[in-house]
Amino acid sequence: MYAALWRKLPGSTPVKWLLTLIILTGVFFLLMDVVFPWVSSLMPYNDVAV
Repeated sequence: MYAALWRKLPGSTPVKWLLTLIILTGVFFLLMDVVFPWVSSLMPYNDVAV
């Protein structure tokens, strides 16, 4: 699967590495902005009873 994605990226090897880094950074920020806050609201550790 990763080889197929690698072949679909345009450019030479350094350009492919740069595009891969940009894509991974975008996925990271998307997860931090959308997915993790949503999951955090569902976790039971927010219900503190002391």
